[in-house]
This record gives sequence, C-alpha cells and structure tokens, in this order.
Amino acid sequence: MIYLVTGGSGFIGSHLVEKLLKEGHSVINIDNFDNFYNYQIKIKNTLESINKNSEFTFSDKETDIKNLISLSKSNNYILYYQDIRDKNSLEEIFKNHKIDLIIHLAALAGVRPSIERPLEYEEVNVRGTMNLWELCKEFNIKKFVCASSSSVYGNNEKIPFAETDNVDNPISPYAATKKCGEILGHVYHQLYHIDMIQLRFFTVYGPRQRPDLAIHKFTKLISEDQEIPFYGDGNTARDYTYVDDIIDGITKSIGYLETHSKVYEIINLGESQVINLTEMLSTIERALGKTAIKKILPMQPGDVQKTNADIGKAKTLIDYKPTTDFQNGIKKFVEWFLRK
Repeated sequence: MIYLVTGGSGFIGSHLVEKLLKEGHSVINIDNFDNFYNYQIKIKNTLESINKNSEFTFSDKETDIKNLISLSKSNNYILYYQDIRDKNSLEEIFKNHKIDLIIHLAALAGVRPSIERPLEYEEVNVRGTMNLWELCKEFNIKKFVCASSSSVYGNNEKIPFAETDNVDNPISPYAATKKCGEILGHVYHQLYHIDMIQLRFFTVYGPRQRPDLAIHKFTKLISEDQEIPFYGDGNTARDYTYVDDIIDGITKSIGYLETHSKVYEIINLGESQVINLTEMLSTIERALGKTAIKKILPMQPGDVQKTNADIGKAKTLIDYKPTTDFQNGIKKFVEWFLRK
C-alpha cells in the first residue's frame, strides 16, 4: 500500500512512518518542519523512523532539510518539505503519486499557543485539512484517517469521556479547530463518500515527545536541577497514552478502513488510566532518582481539569488494546531521554 502521512517527521508521525515501513508499505511524508520547536528534532525523528541514524552534520535549516530529503529518498519512502496551507504545491504531490490512504497528523498543536495565535491555528488546522479533502475529491482518494484531540471535550463533567458526549463547548482555539475538523470531515464523507476515521488522541507521551509538553519538559528540568512550572494544586489529571498504543490504534483504524466502506467514525484513543499532576511528577522523580524543584503557578487559561477516555468503542470496533501503564511508560521515556 502507498500511504501519505502528513506530519510524518513529528512525534507521533515518525513512529507511524517507522511502523508502516517495517510492515513493507510505501510512505509519502509531508512535513513543513515548522518553527514551533527546533527543526533539528524533526530531522532526528525522521532519521530514526527510516533507520538511518548515522551522523548528520547540521548547518542551516534549508540546507539541512535538503540534505535530509536526499539522504532519505528510497523506493518506498519520500519526504516532501511542504506546508499543507499551499494547495497548489500539494496538488503536484498528488499528481505524482497514486495514494491509497491518507493519515493526516499535521497540525499546529498546543492549547496555550493557540490562544496567542488563533488565526494561524485556523489556517493550518482547518484550511490546511480542507485542502487535503479537496485533493481527495479531485484525485478520487476514498480513505482518510484524521487526528483529532481529547481537547474537544473541554471541561466535560461526565467521566469518562465518550464519543457520544456533547462537545459544543471548547475552551481553546486549538480545541475548536479540532472540532471543526470533525464536522467538516463529516461533510466530505457525506458529499464525496470519503471513508473516514477521526481519532481523538488523549495526551500522548513517549520517546520523541515534543520538548514543550509537560512530561518531556519536567524530565529535562529535573535532570538539570532547574525549577519546573507547576500549575494549580496538582489535582488536574490526564489520561496519558503511550505512543506505541496510539500507533496500534492508528494502524488498526487503517485496517478497518481498508476492509469497510461507508465509514465515518469518531474514536477515542486513550489509556483509560487517569493520572493527576502530582502523581505524574512523582513518577518522573522516581524514574530519574531526583527530586523536582517546584515553582507553583496559577492554572492557565484553556487548560482542562481532567481528561479520561471511554475506550469501549475503540476496543469493539478496531480491537484497540492499550498495553503500557503509566509507570512503565515513564520508565521507557526516561531511558530514551537519558541516552538521546
């Protein structure tokens, strides 16, 4: 099969690319190496995902990405340095490849940055996604997996969160863009018969996690004996999901789409194990063998109090089986962090 993966050099995307290549598929990776965080991290992700971990000499961004594209190109993998907001350039990619299925992971992520840059989030997460659906329509691509987010639930009072819950009250622009993606996705499914699964990811962590996310940030600061920003009283809680389990859910969603038609589904992918901020921190402290220096700060706008996934639908529909509990997941993450 030939899969197009957007955001294939990011945290989740690079793990997915690695998995698909190991299974013998061909992958087209579209990534714009956004300045959201250091582009060199994405280069390292890419090299790991295609099993080319040899020394890479960094220079400047444009030269480095050009060299990466040349180094990584093979019979079953090609990288395009491309922004999904540029529909005309995307169209050239679609013209040059026969694509069987798209896994759309590219997005501007993060609740707090979206409050500062809402218009940019709309451009990437809504218009960029619509560009892909327009090209699916034009090139008759009928299978599409899309990354949504647990953020769409906002401060949902019903626990655990189920796909049938009302999600009309997002509390950040990021969450709103993801809800828009689900609604517009249904439009393209209805009008153009694109089979689609929208996956609501719940706080994904593990090796290659973005450095701005709490687990990675806390691990780095604790290891360097620096203060960590500790928001609120420690009772905010998340359904942390290990990246291998997320990849399992994505690949099983791909398999479901390939064997079914007339599909539009929204599916939670979580661990169904809720960990509060205090417990998260103490687990990292134990894994590192060090004590954190906390800087207590007020809760941040846009942050939700708690997330908890009802994964019954995922288990039934795609045989989703998360296997990594939080303690073992943090141990694996810290081991990766210390050797990277």
